[in-house]
Amino acid sequence: MRVGDVTSVDLKTAQQSHAPARTQRFSPRVQKLLLGFLLAIAVVAVYYPVHSQPFANYDDPDYVSDNFHVRAGLTWKTIKWAMTTRDAANWHPVTWLSHALDVQLFGVDPAGPHDVNVVLHIVNALLLFWILQRATGYVGRSWMVAALFALHPINVESVAWVAERKNLLSMFFFLLALGAYRWYATAADSDDAKLHGSRGLSFLLVAVLFALGLMSKPQVITFPFVLLLWDYWPLGRIAFRALPFTLRQNGSIGSSGEKRIEKSEERSGERRREPRLAQKMGEPGAPANSEWRSLLWEKLPLLGLCLISALLTLNAQAAGGARSYYPRSMRLENAFVSYVRYLAKAFWPSHLALFYPYSLKPYSVLTVAACAVLLLGITAVVALAYRRPYLTVGWLWFLGTLVPMIGLVQVGTQAMADRYAYLPFIGLFIMVCWLVADWAAQVRVPLMAMRAISVVVLAALGLVSHRQVGFWNDHITLWTHTLDVTHDNWVAENNLGTALLKKARVEEAIPHFRAAVRLDPSDPNSTLNIGTYEQMHGDLPAAIKSYKAAAALARNPETRAKAYNNLGYAYKGVGDFINARDSFEKAVEAAPEFSGAWISLGLMAQRTADPALAVTAYSRALQIYPSDFGYLLLAGALDETGDRAQAAAARQQAQKRSRDLGAAERYAHELLYH
Repeated sequence: MRVGDVTSVDLKTAQQSHAPARTQRFSPRVQKLLLGFLLAIAVVAVYYPVHSQPFANYDDPDYVSDNFHVRAGLTWKTIKWAMTTRDAANWHPVTWLSHALDVQLFGVDPAGPHDVNVVLHIVNALLLFWILQRATGYVGRSWMVAALFALHPINVESVAWVAERKNLLSMFFFLLALGAYRWYATAADSDDAKLHGSRGLSFLLVAVLFALGLMSKPQVITFPFVLLLWDYWPLGRIAFRALPFTLRQNGSIGSSGEKRIEKSEERSGERRREPRLAQKMGEPGAPANSEWRSLLWEKLPLLGLCLISALLTLNAQAAGGARSYYPRSMRLENAFVSYVRYLAKAFWPSHLALFYPYSLKPYSVLTVAACAVLLLGITAVVALAYRRPYLTVGWLWFLGTLVPMIGLVQVGTQAMADRYAYLPFIGLFIMVCWLVADWAAQVRVPLMAMRAISVVVLAALGLVSHRQVGFWNDHITLWTHTLDVTHDNWVAENNLGTALLKKARVEEAIPHFRAAVRLDPSDPNSTLNIGTYEQMHGDLPAAIKSYKAAAALARNPETRAKAYNNLGYAYKGVGDFINARDSFEKAVEAAPEFSGAWISLGLMAQRTADPALAVTAYSRALQIYPSDFGYLLLAGALDETGDRAQAAAARQQAQKRSRDLGAAERYAHELLYH
């Protein structure tokens, strides 16, 4: 029996030579196209509501709606910024350019980006179907894996959340690279001179696609590891020298096992694709250590890309204050528990939330031990089931691709996240689909019954996903649901309060801000929002105290800049112009590209009779984000310096950019003299 051999109860792709001829309504090619079309229609049916949904009030402002670089559209300046910025505590230029292209095409409108997300999810599902089918020869199993991926509720977050474009893009390039790797593997191991000669070009394509995936989101950094799994199954480039126990097992199965396999495949009408490069398990000539080294050696350039991406990512996360330093023991415990929670959500996707907080109480030793035993037990079962290599590949795919996001190196404050399952769950789907198909073949479950069960499962997942999509209709609904299905969630409390504040429901918002601070006193955002509430109610001394606390707590430079900017206005409100100016200077120092803080500094400079500083501050703000009222403020400051010509030029720029110059003049006057 060859590495990768499995039985089948899937849809027919080709007739066995000895099987009776059957009439086919459609050719295999048309069948695949129809299955792909059905998959696309199913995704649209589940996700069409996202077209009318707003930007989320969590990360979407940083990525699109409040990001002046992205709002400028796809320009050379934006491209240069995207390639060098560490904003959002990440280095992912392809993602930034994708958002800028959205703005170029659709404006700052959430409908367009949401639609693009749906299209990317469809493309990813179709790519997964194509790649699996080409690599294994099984149409039905491959389609079922792709359908589970397309319709599983845990993937709703990746599609309905515009900021998670990075998840979709990285998966897109990951799948393309995986498909290209099959071309490379075929060329590298071929005896055909012409085909073998194309291995360099094919590997270059793999590397370029992988690099683009890393430049979209570094979660695909485990790609070389996945390729080693892919070498084992389904490509069959790796076989293992069998131990005596393995040889006895091989012999015990003998012809009877092969006959059972052949009969089940004949009954299903599907011919499996043999890994052309595989060698029989336990036979002479199975790869030795030197061949393992050869397979590892060929992936060294990809590992080099991983190293570069890791260094850039760690640097960006440190600069953005995204690293959370939970105790190592706490992170390790959470990793074991989270693996099991992901498994549970794969098979019973309930209580899905945008944010899962770390437990405020440490997990008991019994809980952590039980999770560890479960994971080790599954691993042992998979190891013993060596005759089913898809179990090994699927399980290690799940475990391995989750490592960067499992929290051993903690980024952010979440314990786990639905979006992190977008890639790893493919491994689980492969395990389930292939194992169920094998079992059904062995017990002779009718093919129509299997299809009916598959339809029921997919329909149930689709309905749950559609319901999950509905929670993204507005911010209040989204965060209320998150609070309903999680415990002690300070992020949800804060964001629900922010959503209520935006709706002018101030008194409803403040309890949520206070709850967030009670749950996590180190969270600067909740403290900042409490300061805003106090300032709105005229309690400026209390607001000053809250803003100072928020600035001291903030690790993220943008959050610190907002705290100092608000602090400056609170000082201005009590007539302390010296401390107000000092606060605005600290704001621009913390976030030099925060255009609002430069405007604030310019206003305070004018109020303190320093027009030269005002000109500098307004000019810097306009370099970052040109606006009609900004040019009017600059014109006023230039008049005070006596530079009439430049002041006139600034007014011309304001008139050129403004749709309502009168409104812009009133707004500039209000800012300056309020």
